[in-house]
Amino acid sequence: MNKKQTSTHELDAPPWQRVESTLMSAAAAIRTAYDHRFAELDLNLSQAMLLAYVAEFGEETQSRIADRLGIGRAATGNIVDNLEKRGLVQRQPDPDDRRVWLVAVTADGKALADRVIEIDIVFRADLRKGISRAERQQLSSLLLRVQQNLAL
Repeated sequence: MNKKQTSTHELDAPPWQRVESTLMSAAAAIRTAYDHRFAELDLNLSQAMLLAYVAEFGEETQSRIADRLGIGRAATGNIVDNLEKRGLVQRQPDPDDRRVWLVAVTADGKALADRVIEIDIVFRADLRKGISRAERQQLSSLLLRVQQNLAL
């Protein structure tokens, strides 16, 4: 094959055209789009996820929230600090362990979490246009296999 011909085989493609690069750029684009959508609420994706999580599942420790959302514990603490300053969540002592604080949503936080869910529903519909349910299930299955391969 001469240099002017383009390979159609993924393994011969330059790094920026390989499936891993496509996954990373798609994930970054999705993150940016979510941040853009949540900007009207003065939230980013991480803040919106944490707020919606606590609103849905109730008070929880920062460590458990970090584990559930896949966010580092220090970053989770910073997010909680920010949301607490805005009156959207509050820390409460854990009655079972005085060393631990529980994060609970406030009434204002619950109202904003409801808006987060509304925005998410619209965004996901936009994101999924032209992609069938079967295609989404296949993509999900493949991505889960990639994650499993990384966990080895």
